[in-house]
Amino acid sequence: MNQDMTVPCEEGLINLRVGAIIMKNGKILMVGNDRADYLYSVGGRIKFGETSAEAVIREVYEETGVKLDVDHLGFIHENYFYGDAESNRGKLIYEVSYFYYMKVPEGFEPVCMSMTEDDHEEFLRWIDVNDPIRYYPEFFRKELLHPTDGVKHFVTDERVI
Repeated sequence: MNQDMTVPCEEGLINLRVGAIIMKNGKILMVGNDRADYLYSVGGRIKFGETSAEAVIREVYEETGVKLDVDHLGFIHENYFYGDAESNRGKLIYEVSYFYYMKVPEGFEPVCMSMTEDDHEEFLRWIDVNDPIRYYPEFFRKELLHPTDGVKHFVTDERVI
C-alpha cells in the first residue's frame, strides 16, 4: 500500500492530494523548485491505504524533516488543470486536495529534504500571504488572512472549453 492515488481516466488523471497550512509569525511556509515559476503548499499525493490526515503528516515530515500534528481540516479544493510535470505535461488533471492547518511548535525550523516527481530539487520559503509572487492555491490569499475553525470548499476550473 505505497501507491500514490493517481488514477488514469480517459486521456487525463485523477489525483487525491493533501496540503499543509504551516503558519508562523504571520507567514506561511511554501515550496518551490527550479522548474516552476510559482510556489505551492507543502504536501503531496495521498497513498493508497492512508487517510488524508496521515498523508499530510507524512508529507510534512518528508518535506521539512519535522513531524507536525494536524490541528484541523481547513479546505477541500476540487481543481481541474493541465499538468506541467514531465510525466503529465498537457494532460487534464482532476485533483481533490485536503488542506490541513498544522500545529506548529515554537522552535519549528524546517529543512527541505524533497524532490519533485521528475527529480527537481525543492526548496522551502516563508512568505506573507499578500506576497505578490504567484503561489497555489490562490484562495489562500484571502482565506488565510482570517482563518476559521470550519471547513470551506473551493472549485477551480482551468479547462479550455
